[in-house]
Amino acid sequence: MQDGIFVIDGVTHCFDMSPENEADPKLANPINQLNCGLLAAQPPGYDLDPAQLTKDWQVDDTAGIVFKESNTDVAIYHATPIYFYKDGLSGFDKGVEAVKRYPNRFIGGYIAIDPIHPGALDEMERQFEELPSVMGLKLYPISYYAGKVDAWRMDNPEIAFPLYEKARELGIKTVAVHKSLPLGPAPSGMAPFGPGDVEGAASAFPDLTFALVHGGMAFTEETAWLLARFSNIWVNMETLNIMLSNRPRVFAQTLAGLLSVGGEEILDRMYWASGAMNCHPNLSLQAFVDFEFPEDILENNGVFLPIPQITRAHKEKILHGNLARLHGLDVDALKANIADDEFARIKANGLPDPYSTTQFAGAVRTPFGAGSR
Repeated sequence: MQDGIFVIDGVTHCFDMSPENEADPKLANPINQLNCGLLAAQPPGYDLDPAQLTKDWQVDDTAGIVFKESNTDVAIYHATPIYFYKDGLSGFDKGVEAVKRYPNRFIGGYIAIDPIHPGALDEMERQFEELPSVMGLKLYPISYYAGKVDAWRMDNPEIAFPLYEKARELGIKTVAVHKSLPLGPAPSGMAPFGPGDVEGAASAFPDLTFALVHGGMAFTEETAWLLARFSNIWVNMETLNIMLSNRPRVFAQTLAGLLSVGGEEILDRMYWASGAMNCHPNLSLQAFVDFEFPEDILENNGVFLPIPQITRAHKEKILHGNLARLHGLDVDALKANIADDEFARIKANGLPDPYSTTQFAGAVRTPFGAGSR
């Protein structure tokens, strides 16, 4: 727990950025550079040498930084269908491994589908059967197939709606949609990463929840109006946490922008997600617990009503309450399941140094000095 607050991390990954995993180096390399750049830009003690990072990150690496080196309690694994990489970058098989090996910590996962690939609905069924505790469906608005990049819309009746119908059939109630962040130089433009096409999906499938992953990183105003209009559109805060660590005032402005139309109620539809291993989760977790809006940002935001100051109760909702409600999780049971497990015992006397429990221990460029942490 972080400062007495139970923490559910809504997105964790195990990226394989090794050259052997690249299906199209021209498109994969810029994504590697972005990921490595984010890891290298972390503050002293966390900053990694980018030259050492284009490797195959393993389940134990992610488990180490999330459950040993931070106060995160449980997490959800997200596979990704980014087929510039042979396994999609955050491989589905690693999600299966994570949930099977550490079921009380990796409490479930999202299956990941590219609908342009042949047999997409059959692949949904296969992944659903293979992954224990499926919590949702992960989608990206561009596809890579047969050497070609294509964009597709979340409101397309021929491409997208069969996925939602299959999700209903399988009992999947949440669809996580990658938005706001373009994927390197893929020739798709920014339009597919705007949230506007989710409106048609949310309207046609009111019984499903559509979570905008990276919601607000771009298209903040458009996202705010969607949140105010559709109760089944949520924000998954992955990458907003990195903004909080690196640019706290920009984070404050972005969060205020997301609340600007719907107000305080929108905080009931946002949930924490570190995106680890894209960053070390300890940094932003502590920063979020300590976060408050600067007064001038409160005064200058809010279309109809003032935005309230964020409270501990709001943070508890974001760090566990909202996601528990979304997925029907029993927080007391989750706490009991991890009370004295191997991860709890490791950090009983304090958190290990960043990356010290992973294969990247030697990649930290400026390690903490004795007594400096």
